[in-house]
Amino acid sequence: MTSKPSISLRPAAREDVAVIARLIRALAEYERLTPECFADETALEAHLFGPRPYAEVLIADVDGEPAGFALFFHNYSTFLTRPGIYLEDLFVVPGRRGLGLGKKLLAALAGIAVERGCGRLEWSVLKWNTPAIGFYERLGAVPMEEWQVYRLSGGALHALAEHPPVPEGPE
Repeated sequence: MTSKPSISLRPAAREDVAVIARLIRALAEYERLTPECFADETALEAHLFGPRPYAEVLIADVDGEPAGFALFFHNYSTFLTRPGIYLEDLFVVPGRRGLGLGKKLLAALAGIAVERGCGRLEWSVLKWNTPAIGFYERLGAVPMEEWQVYRLSGGALHALAEHPPVPEGPE
């Protein structure tokens, strides 16, 4: 008879940086975005554990081995006048799916959001990722279909920062 695996969640520590980078690369492979993934361990360490942390990570361990993660950070709702949590990435390694790790990670994030007085927990999902969409909807999440995500990055981001548009007409 096989014993039930031991599952635990924990906040990431500085010594987990290499594990987090490995999980990010595995996520990029799953999402077919490997060419866009530049998971740099030095940057991760600085951004997660430096003097001004930009994000936090929860790690799901199975039998003492990292098997998934959730990387998140605070945002703010001006309409609610309350902070929120934005889930940037949620990933469970393929060999450990079906153990409820994704549910446990999301439930832990919901708990953190409630504990911190947040008004919402939100994230984005790739439109082709129907397994994830179904999973989220079974948990009660709803798509924000009236919203369109926009992004400035790379050259466009730098161009706007270096050459802001000149206002037209009188101010």
